[in-house]
Amino acid sequence: MTGPHGSAFSGRVGWGRRPALLVIDLCRAYTDPGGPFALPDPGPAVAATADLVAAARAGGHLVVWTAVRYAAGLADGGLFVHKVPALACFVEDAPGDWGALTLEPGPGEPVVVKQYASAFFGTSLASTLHAAGVDTVVVAGVSTSGCVRATATDALGSGFRPQVVRQACADRTPALHDGNLADLDAKYADVVDLPDALAHL
Repeated sequence: MTGPHGSAFSGRVGWGRRPALLVIDLCRAYTDPGGPFALPDPGPAVAATADLVAAARAGGHLVVWTAVRYAAGLADGGLFVHKVPALACFVEDAPGDWGALTLEPGPGEPVVVKQYASAFFGTSLASTLHAAGVDTVVVAGVSTSGCVRATATDALGSGFRPQVVRQACADRTPALHDGNLADLDAKYADVVDLPDALAHL
């Protein structure tokens, strides 16, 4: 198989036997008008993610959510909050409740709190997935060029088969979305369409 990066790339990792759905940072800061990271058209990605959540629950698959949260004064923000100052909206005592999740986690569905782009960096996510016997991570959420990309890349490095669902991710422009999906599909993950992901869940 070849892609925009040439014949040296674009292999497939495929689906394993036990997938889990990972919903990345789908919160009010991105999905509400006027949010600090507001996306121009988050509705389709939110709807697609809701379909994935319903399918995963119906199929008895683990659903894991991520949320960004910082201590007062950004003491645990490191250099990331200097690079992206708007992350201050996720401080535990910040006004606006911008970190509230757009979709509601179900009973027993873990919410992994993170401070950096990747959901795997400095968190218990890999241990949680390995303990549950998960071998495939279905990735949805925001933004494609940021936390989705970082998480999918680290999923591969952590021994999981990342499947990034094209319609369930969103970014600030179609070019950012499509360009980063092309990179992911060439090097770090399989980019799949919603019907394929729903069928596997």
